Amino acid sequence: MEKFHIAIDGPAGSGKTTVAKLVAERLGFGYLDTGAMYRAVALFLHEKGIKENEDGKIDEVLKKVSFDYKDGRLYLNGKIVGDEIRSAEAAVLASKYAANPVVRKHLSRLQREIADDRKMVVEGRDIGTVVLPEADLKVFLTASVEERARRRWKELKEKGDNVSYDEVLKQVKERDERDSKRKVAPLKPAENAVVIDTTGISPDEVANKIVKIAVERMRE
Repeated sequence: MEKFHIAIDGPAGSGKTTVAKLVAERLGFGYLDTGAMYRAVALFLHEKGIKENEDGKIDEVLKKVSFDYKDGRLYLNGKIVGDEIRSAEAAVLASKYAANPVVRKHLSRLQREIADDRKMVVEGRDIGTVVLPEADLKVFLTASVEERARRRWKELKEKGDNVSYDEVLKQVKERDERDSKRKVAPLKPAENAVVIDTTGISPDEVANKIVKIAVERMRE
């Protein structure tokens, strides 16, 4: 089997990134974090002084942007995408730019190009519904908003960001609101997605569930 796509979607803090990495590692698949692509592009556009509502400028710039996936690393215009995308600012910027249909159009195309003809675990917010609607396995992870905020707060604290839990909870709620109500590719489970509530469940347990289903489907 030359290609097999696993789409893992879900809101911020649902455990997508950790779980997707574990699934990819256990299956020997490539792993694509589409959220990293949105964060990288948001910072890229922001640094160029292009606002999230300047469709013409965004379209012109993103026509010339390239992403590559090599040896487990993501590259933007030939440069490795680093930890600068993991800041709280990058998360807020990504959510704002991601609501723009022009940004989503270009990044969806780039994501399909990377995943094409590969065995890939692709995680994001609209993979099963928009980017890879024909994915072999679609998973939607969720968790309580308090649990998701706690995970995000812990992650930021470990990276040295001096931010309060209440502020992170507020950001997560606001992001949920933007992501679920945007006109283009709103956050929602695909019709045939396997929905897993990760509240109180370890990433290992969640990954094991997904790997088991994937192995069964590859045998069919």
